[in-house]
Amino acid sequence: MIRGTLLATVALGALAGPAMAHDLRVFARVDGESVVVETTFSNGRAPVSGEIALSDAEGAPIWTVPLDDDGETAFPLPDGIADTGMRIDVTVSEGHSEYWLLTPGDIARGKEEE
Repeated sequence: MIRGTLLATVALGALAGPAMAHDLRVFARVDGESVVVETTFSNGRAPVSGEIALSDAEGAPIWTVPLDDDGETAFPLPDGIADTGMRIDVTVSEGHSEYWLLTPGDIARGKEEE
């Protein structure tokens, strides 16, 4: 009985592994006057398609841009966002979503490195 329970537990654990391999990873940075968003799954594969929704610190929508096929997208830094920061929400066609926050400090550092 214990042996059967142990085998069942190991089998369930093996099934959970592939599901974990599809966690979406999002990273964003400011490069001069541009925002660069990079997305991959935890297995290193880029998402097939998706969209990036930008909002200000208050949650008000700024705009939505499509995610490039290679998982990296760049767009101009929105006007007035340097003082407040912004939230970047990424949703991909595989049904996953994740977000990244760019703080005013992140934006200032990225603009300095220009």
